[in-house]
Amino acid sequence: MRRQLLTGLLMTVALTVLVGLVYPFVMTGIAQAFMGSRADGSFVTKDGKVVGSSLIGQNFLLSDGKPNPRYFQSRPSAAGTDGYDALSSGGSNDGPSSQTLLTNVSDRVAAYRRLNGLSRSTPVPVDAVTASGSGLDPDISVANALLQASRVARARGLGAERVLQLVGAHTDDRQVGILGEKTVNVLDLNLALDKVR
Repeated sequence: MRRQLLTGLLMTVALTVLVGLVYPFVMTGIAQAFMGSRADGSFVTKDGKVVGSSLIGQNFLLSDGKPNPRYFQSRPSAAGTDGYDALSSGGSNDGPSSQTLLTNVSDRVAAYRRLNGLSRSTPVPVDAVTASGSGLDPDISVANALLQASRVARARGLGAERVLQLVGAHTDDRQVGILGEKTVNVLDLNLALDKVR
C-alpha cells in the first residue's frame, strides 16, 4: 500500500509540473513566436495609447450613455451590465420563445431605426438587434454598416460616398473564403473615420 501511495504522489507531482507549468510555458512560447500580436490581445493603439482590441467589441457612446452618432455602432452585447465585459463573456441564453428576448429585440429595432433615421418598413439586420454568443463580437455585417453609413456621414459632415468607401475598404472577406459572411470591424472603421475627420 505504501508503494502505491508513493507512486500516486509522484505521478501527481509529475503531472502537475508537466501540465501545470511546462505545457503552459511551451504553448505561450509558441504563441509569442508565431503570432505575438494576437497572443498579447490584439491591442489597437492610437497616438501611442491603447484604444481597444481588434478581437473584442466595445461601445461608442456619448457621455450621457447614448450612442455617439459620429461612430458606427457595434452589435448589442449581453456580456456584463454595460456590455463587452470580457470577464462576463456569454450570451443571454434567452430562447426564441422568451418574452425577454422578444421585448429586447423589439426595443432594439425601434432604437436602431430612430438612431439611423430609418422608416418603419426598413428591414433591420439581425446582428443589429441581437447579441452574439460571446457578447464580445467586434464585427458587424456589411448590411448593418451600410444602414449606419448615412447617419455617420451626416454627423461628421462627410459625403455619403466617402463613408461608403471606408466601409468597403474595411470589409473583411468570409473566413477561408466560404464560411460565414463578409464583416466589418467596427473599431478599425471608426479609427479610419477619425483620420478623415
